[in-house]
Amino acid sequence: MNQITPATTAQGSAAAAQAIRLACRNGSLTGTTSGLAPGFVQGNLAVLPADLAADFLRFCQANPRPCPIIGVSDVGSPRVPVLGRDLDIRTDLPGYRVWKDGELVAETGNVSEWWRDDLVSFVIGCSLSFEEALLDEGIPLRHVERSIRVPMFRTSIPCSPAGRFSGPMVVSMRPLKPAQAIRAIQITSRFPAVHGAPVHIGHPEQIGIRDLSKPDYGDPVEVLPDEIPVFWACGVTPQSVIAEVKPSFAITHAPGCMLVTDRRNTEFAII
Repeated sequence: MNQITPATTAQGSAAAAQAIRLACRNGSLTGTTSGLAPGFVQGNLAVLPADLAADFLRFCQANPRPCPIIGVSDVGSPRVPVLGRDLDIRTDLPGYRVWKDGELVAETGNVSEWWRDDLVSFVIGCSLSFEEALLDEGIPLRHVERSIRVPMFRTSIPCSPAGRFSGPMVVSMRPLKPAQAIRAIQITSRFPAVHGAPVHIGHPEQIGIRDLSKPDYGDPVEVLPDEIPVFWACGVTPQSVIAEVKPSFAITHAPGCMLVTDRRNTEFAII
């Protein structure tokens, strides 16, 4: 259960992002980070051995919609100073997944025991960052209202392969009324560093999604009769790729459990 102080939700508070990371570090914050620390960029996480880092970097560069990189660590370092001076990749997310040979072997709130000197961390922009702009425009987000994780789906949309990495794109879905969907496209197109505009609207079967009530990651939300499903490229895509490529070792965030950084959303917006 999330246990947060007023600083974690204060709009623009300089202490908000750090307070959330500290709460993750001491184990008092678990679950989704959606809606926490308004104004601050959140990031997806992929950690891989150094011998795979160059190929993964090329993969992200070839697929900027689902994998927009906002920070990379040095080899073996759990720090990404450009995103937060005190930030510790090993402890500062509320949930992690550990993978071996493409298989999920652990879900935990701390990966210190799994850390290795050859690991490189990639922080990837997250759609939770542009949700603030949508909410400011009065566009309702059902998963935020219910304090659950946004639903995410593996699709039939192939990512551009690079080196040893290839696989399908993952998308996040938000149900909106048509007029809200049009406005959401306009708003999120200003945030290319955190996935940008939607990649698909309506007709989920056209991108390989059979049942919106059964997301591959996150929690289901209903699509009402006067709404359409709107799909954004999602930073969980590396997890889908890891399952496909089966690297010997990897660490990712648990879906919905993001790294809250010290960077402001406005830094990544095109005005």
